[in-house]
Amino acid sequence: MSVSRLSIQSLRNLESVSLTPSPRTNLIYGQNGSGKTSVLEAVHTLALGRSFRSHKHKPLIQWGREQFTVFAEIQHQGSRIPVGLQRALTGEVNFKVNGRAVGSLAELAAVLPLQVIDAHTFLLLEGSPKVRRQFMDWLVFHVEPSFFPAWKAAQRCLKQRNSLLRRDRIETSELSVWDRELSNLTQQIHECREKTIERFRPVFLRLLEEFIRIPGVSLSYQRGWDKNRSYQEVLADNFERDRHMGYTQSGSHRADLRINVEGQPAGDILSRGQQKLVVCALKIAQGYVYAQETGGRCIYLVDDLPAELDGEHRATLVDWLDKLETQVFITGVDKPSLLADWQDRPDAITRVFHVEQGTVTADVNTEQQ
Repeated sequence: MSVSRLSIQSLRNLESVSLTPSPRTNLIYGQNGSGKTSVLEAVHTLALGRSFRSHKHKPLIQWGREQFTVFAEIQHQGSRIPVGLQRALTGEVNFKVNGRAVGSLAELAAVLPLQVIDAHTFLLLEGSPKVRRQFMDWLVFHVEPSFFPAWKAAQRCLKQRNSLLRRDRIETSELSVWDRELSNLTQQIHECREKTIERFRPVFLRLLEEFIRIPGVSLSYQRGWDKNRSYQEVLADNFERDRHMGYTQSGSHRADLRINVEGQPAGDILSRGQQKLVVCALKIAQGYVYAQETGGRCIYLVDDLPAELDGEHRATLVDWLDKLETQVFITGVDKPSLLADWQDRPDAITRVFHVEQGTVTADVNTEQQ
């Protein structure tokens, strides 16, 4: 899986950009504010309909323009899949895959699986359970086909149950119907997550040990309700409390992925540098498991790599990315620093792009063939 052609129009300060990326390594350098991160944002919008920097679409649209457009050709198993996105100030959005309009972000995510490593990635340790659930569910979505239909149906059930809880009078028979369906779906979601984490855990711990030795590291999946009781029992026992609060307090929507060191949250124990290494290991482990389970490759977007890791650990991350044999887009301010990490890797076909004032040009003098 790789982006073989990328066209961007009116996205932030990128007026009209056309790139032919390498199927492996793409290094993008330029001064802060030049637009290099916007190139990564463009790729991300094709996969998830939004930037990794913000859920808001209006800041993405260039000042004075009504919309932005991103188009790419995706190379997959010997064929090229055209993917396009157009988003307007009004909020109207058009997605096309193979010339066909699609209305589901899930379909886009399946076509273009992405991983992002940037400054916000450290919320995996310091942020809310929602951040870690989203991280966990990315992999579950891609390796367990039954997960997304169950998750989508559970969201609908949860919405209906919460609506009933906020009524003055609740029909027990009506609530029991939603409770039964929600219980069945929640169990399916739990089983998909549990199987995926069992595959993910040993890969993550092995990679982390190669990166940095931190004694006592553990990764555990918390399903979101008492593990010694069925979910239907929990719903019944918590009914009065849920009714008082006006929403369902336990369930798969409360699941978490906990990374501890000697039993304490890693975010509370580790230094900032150690946290960076743990997060990188989490991200790379996802790529490994995705490849093992699907036979495909996810694309990595790495924003400002030199600023996030020191030279030694940056070299280790680059080595992992190289071994994955996947397409990567890496940004940085300093061209020599970016090139230094890849110059002794003859198998990693590298293309270098310079971004200046919203214009992107290929640096043919440093390209490795």
